[in-house]
Amino acid sequence: MSKKYTKLASSIVQLVGGKENIRNLIHCQTRLRFDLTDESKVDTKALQQLDGVAGVISSGGQFQVVIGTHVAEVYEEVVPLLDTIDQTADHSEGKNKNFVTLAIEFISTSFSPIIPAMSGAGMIKALLALLVLFNVVSNESQTYYIVNFMADAVFYFLPFFLANTAARKLKCNPYLAMALAGVLLHPNFTALVAEGNAVQLFAMPVRLVGYGASVIPIMLIVIVQSFIEKFFNRIIPNAVKIVFVPMLTILITGVIALVAIGPLGSYVGEFIAAGFNGIRAVAPWAPAVIVGTLLPIMVMFGIHTSIGPLDVLQLTSVGYANIFGPGAMVSNIATGVAALVASTRTKDQKEKQVATSGGITALMGITEPALYGVALPKKYPLIATMIGGGLGGLYAGLSGASRFATGSSGLPAIPLYIGEDISNLINILIAIAITTITTAVATYFLSLRFEKQESKAEKTSESVIAVDSIAINSPINGEMLELSQVQDEAFASGMLGQGVAFEPSEGKIVAPFNGEVVTLFPTKHAIGLVSENGVELLIHVGLNTVELNGKYFEAHVNQGDKVIQGQTLLTFDLGKLKEAGYVTQTPVIVTNTANYKEVKHDSFGIKNNQNTMLTIQV
Repeated sequence: MSKKYTKLASSIVQLVGGKENIRNLIHCQTRLRFDLTDESKVDTKALQQLDGVAGVISSGGQFQVVIGTHVAEVYEEVVPLLDTIDQTADHSEGKNKNFVTLAIEFISTSFSPIIPAMSGAGMIKALLALLVLFNVVSNESQTYYIVNFMADAVFYFLPFFLANTAARKLKCNPYLAMALAGVLLHPNFTALVAEGNAVQLFAMPVRLVGYGASVIPIMLIVIVQSFIEKFFNRIIPNAVKIVFVPMLTILITGVIALVAIGPLGSYVGEFIAAGFNGIRAVAPWAPAVIVGTLLPIMVMFGIHTSIGPLDVLQLTSVGYANIFGPGAMVSNIATGVAALVASTRTKDQKEKQVATSGGITALMGITEPALYGVALPKKYPLIATMIGGGLGGLYAGLSGASRFATGSSGLPAIPLYIGEDISNLINILIAIAITTITTAVATYFLSLRFEKQESKAEKTSESVIAVDSIAINSPINGEMLELSQVQDEAFASGMLGQGVAFEPSEGKIVAPFNGEVVTLFPTKHAIGLVSENGVELLIHVGLNTVELNGKYFEAHVNQGDKVIQGQTLLTFDLGKLKEAGYVTQTPVIVTNTANYKEVKHDSFGIKNNQNTMLTIQV
């Protein structure tokens, strides 16, 4: 998290009356939207004078602090200052999510904060393996014993970590959740498991399961805890809640956990492990091929977060993992290679920089910059990535390449594949070599076609760029209005930048120039663009339409996409917006107005997307 806005965030919280005065906080494209307990506690004058705040507005029961297009960064600094708002919770605006989406988000959010600890522990194990390989440390020494359990601690106590993060996601007490994890891992229960004798709890049989390093049982337990805890919070009087809610939650959930949920989770885990073992028995190469080919698509849909933990289950049960790791390794290498080759094929300097830096980070195991900045917008690197990753995954699967600790899937993770048999390391290196060569060749030959098409588009775009001025076309059909006519002070006053507004005649927003989508809010009511010559434009459909959570809106582009003039960006149901009582005035703002000598509007009146809207003097 960037610390650039730490001081600003702290000042805002203090001036709106402190964290105790804040009931809820969300943000839209340009402003923080506070739900305050007592608005009279706000020091409005001091807020308006605060460096970094463009203005303040009280409207519709919300107190709004206008920041600008970097509002998301300020929001990230404000959230940790508020005890009532949970950083692991989902603050996105969309609420209409199906079960699969919710399950994926639950798993992803629960694992995300733990990944650094798991990666660090995995690299310690890799280092230890190297020390043993080169006879620096004996695997029978006390040093090896201690360092090894230092690394294993993260995995063994995984239920504690997951209890905390899952509880925060479900907005129940994380310390009660950790107490329940302690029930599963308590030495006395571990002793009962070791003895193996039949155990009963209130005349109910308890299945003796070792829960160390388990994933599914504790996540199911926390889900049940959230319902039980909230139920008792509703019915128990406030005067005794602090005693009886924790007592009853731990007791009842603990009994259910040991008798039903824990064993159920273990059955599910065993079923999944058996399923993959069955796949490997029939086609041992299949998991690596599937992950190697489809990982970029999985990342886009968040599916990879529910598959990755299977490696942890496999690792703790058999001592090695090849369900996810080898396929992820070759796929990430393929993403990096494709981006680097694409950087040599494009003529656009900005694309070269993005592709080069994204390619390097992908080789290190972080693929998002290359995936969203290069592979998806240009398309052919994505195709090449899937080809190279699939072929590399095929060899990794056929050779049985496995890793012996979890960690990131990039070049630094190669030591994770060092085992007692050096052939395993050789196999993953061969798989990487196959991936590198095939991806590079595929990217190059695909670029001969795709880059030629992009070059034609670039030549077309060059003709509309003036030397001393930049003409910006209308992004919407309708009546162009003076910005001062907008029924929102933040826009009308020009505090966010100069521009114009439209009263739309149809529900479609198109690109007013050739450029890139730099911001696309989840609710799809606003979009930020930057032109090839650096003009930053914010298009905000309607006023307070963030409240619709994306209803009536549809995005036809993604953040990071390259767009050409006239391309459809957003569509919306204009009639439904009006029926719902929303003002449909659409401000179009040059957010980097200060970079130019003058922002001049064209004549007001009826416009279409072939008409000039603004002329910017450079």
